[in-house]
Amino acid sequence: MSAHTHDDVDWAARLAGMRRLDELERSALADVASKLVADLPSGATVVDVGSGSGGMSAALAEALRTRGGGTVVLVDAVDELLAAAAQQARGAGGDHVTVHEVVADAGTQPLADAVPGADLVWASAVVHHLPDQQLAVDRLVAALNPGGVLAVAEGGLGMRCLPWDLGLGRPGLELRLLAHRDAWFEDMRADMPDARRMGHGWNVALGRAGLEHVSSFSYVVDYPAPGGPAVREFVLDHLDGLAGMVEDRLGDEDRETVQRLLDPQDREHLGHRDDLYLLSTRTVHAGTRP
Repeated sequence: MSAHTHDDVDWAARLAGMRRLDELERSALADVASKLVADLPSGATVVDVGSGSGGMSAALAEALRTRGGGTVVLVDAVDELLAAAAQQARGAGGDHVTVHEVVADAGTQPLADAVPGADLVWASAVVHHLPDQQLAVDRLVAALNPGGVLAVAEGGLGMRCLPWDLGLGRPGLELRLLAHRDAWFEDMRADMPDARRMGHGWNVALGRAGLEHVSSFSYVVDYPAPGGPAVREFVLDHLDGLAGMVEDRLGDEDRETVQRLLDPQDREHLGHRDDLYLLSTRTVHAGTRP
């Protein structure tokens, strides 16, 4: 499978930045994983769909280890990401957790054909990249054992990192970049082969897929300014990736501002600032298969 997926994003090239975010989200993901596995049966099987660089894979493996063990099945369409996630999960689970790797495209093949019956399926920020989102949710549900839980992390309030006025260019650069990203996403989905609009929220999607006791909760990742070196390095990666995604949509002034912010030789380089931060909120929608 190519490193490019349905959204035509080279996710393997983003591995370093994804790993940085994993470290910053470690505590929040540990809390989410503990919450999700708390009521699973002994020796549970957990499937992490779109496992990415492995931050949640590790959190789930560690949560199972503290309960005596289990199995984590990692599913991704990108070989490089799958290998990274497996390394993280095995390190966190130790001898008590068995880790399996499955190269699969959740957008084109039924998950139930590729993995064992699951007591928990976790899918974070992956379903919205697939052509038919409701069908993708239906297929995730089909991979559950009776009584199993599907948890889909989608939506929230997005991520903020930059001061509104950077003292360079027009104020509000980050908001304009995010607006351009949303427009890019809309166009990407419009051009995606076989894409279908879902037209309803994630909790409704889980209910339409036949799940019961559907509920939602949100988790927050909060590093107020000054965020420190780890936040600074992540923000540099994040801005570079965001600007690359929307470069052809930027006006001349914003393009020049971004170039200066990312240029290590420029006095306006973000690496010189102590007012960078990281604030994000993601919502987890979960339900149980009858």
